[in-house]
Amino acid sequence: MASPKVDWAKYTDEQESLASKVTNLGISQPTTTPQDGSESSKSDETEDQISPAEKSLLQKIIRKGLVETTKDLEIQRKDPTSPLYSIKTFEALHLKPALLKGVYAMGFNAPSKIQETALPTLLADPPQNMIAQSQSGTGKTAAFVLAMLSRVDPNKDYPQVLCLSPTYELAIQTGEVAAKMSQFCPEIKLKYAVRGEEIARGTKITDHIIIGTPGKVLDWAIKFRFFDLRKISVFVLDEADVMIATQGHQDQCIRIHKLLPRTCQMMFFSATYETAVMEFAEIIVSNPLIIRLLKEEESLDNIKQYYVKCKNMDEKYTAITNIYGVITIGQAIIFCHTRKTAGWLAEKMSKDGHAVAVLSGDLTVEQRIAVLDRFRAGLEKVLITTNVLARGIDVEQVTIVVNFDLPIDQDRQADCATYLHRIGRTGRFGKSGIAINLVDSSHAMQVCQDIEKHFGKKIHYLDAEDAEEIEKIGA
Repeated sequence: MASPKVDWAKYTDEQESLASKVTNLGISQPTTTPQDGSESSKSDETEDQISPAEKSLLQKIIRKGLVETTKDLEIQRKDPTSPLYSIKTFEALHLKPALLKGVYAMGFNAPSKIQETALPTLLADPPQNMIAQSQSGTGKTAAFVLAMLSRVDPNKDYPQVLCLSPTYELAIQTGEVAAKMSQFCPEIKLKYAVRGEEIARGTKITDHIIIGTPGKVLDWAIKFRFFDLRKISVFVLDEADVMIATQGHQDQCIRIHKLLPRTCQMMFFSATYETAVMEFAEIIVSNPLIIRLLKEEESLDNIKQYYVKCKNMDEKYTAITNIYGVITIGQAIIFCHTRKTAGWLAEKMSKDGHAVAVLSGDLTVEQRIAVLDRFRAGLEKVLITTNVLARGIDVEQVTIVVNFDLPIDQDRQADCATYLHRIGRTGRFGKSGIAINLVDSSHAMQVCQDIEKHFGKKIHYLDAEDAEEIEKIGA
């Protein structure tokens, strides 16, 4: 049975009037914690929940380097007889020399899997529409930014390319890639249409590329007529899966899309490929080439797993310091069940001279970005976090993951999926890693055994008091 068509635009006007009432609200309010160190707010005792936009942002930041993937592409096209080209070098795209120089300056030596197939299509004439899906870190942003920059005619002093992102932070991330890639093309001008950017009434935008959020773009194009949507020749919808999960954004996107010329090239990028995403895509993109990069499966094959018996939190802490004192660790991620435990552990480790960073739900978006940037740069060797980061992290230097608290679901049963995502952080893409589980109760021991049984992989006992045993696991 065919799924019913969703009338995305039905409530657009109501959404816009609601949005206009809240435009001045901040994007996030940090949770206040009591100063007396008491058993604080309920949020300290529960796992952190974050929005799809924030999850996507954190993944983008942590995976700034290109993640090599072994998985194949799945390609769908309306006309199977039309030739499909792929390239193995950026030179094969015949880019402007200054743009090619920018690509190499960013450290891209050869196209990633998704870029090999997407770029010849995105840069072909006549322009072709595309829907591309792959997880963070596989080169999607660089692909569509390169296409955006290539399509600009610097002699025309009006916006020709429009890129929509669901949030301020995600728009800035895309803009940073565009600015770096076009660093040797001073003739290409870029403008952000995001909160905080104001233009005097009556002004006409002369920049070639606009990167912004749907509400701001609608205001600038329709309310204030700062630029003409009918002159846009390339329309990029980034983070499409996040867009449709964000109240009101899909309606705004459709309003913008309706005003674009029929000749406009449509590019649609998403990390997931669910039914709702595709229904939305079908409204925005006609006759697309669809490219999916199959997801890299997480595996425990190259991860050595251990458990350490402890009586209480203090013994857990002693176990961590003993392990740290014996084996050489690149970087480590320690997962705690609550913010309160994460805060306690961070304070204790800092006092003992360890360079630690904490990532939990009571930080603002800006603070989280700063924490992740520092960790990626190696300024802190240990990242203590709640489940905010269970999925999507790929930091090459992470050699060890510690489950200070084993992951459990709402029924206090073993959460095997989260366990896989957590410790799958270490052994990514063929690299070996170590996972250490701290067990402080009969319940925790049962959870550990259930996880072992579920994956059919032995979790070995480790005596954290025995330096020789610890040395063996780091060998």
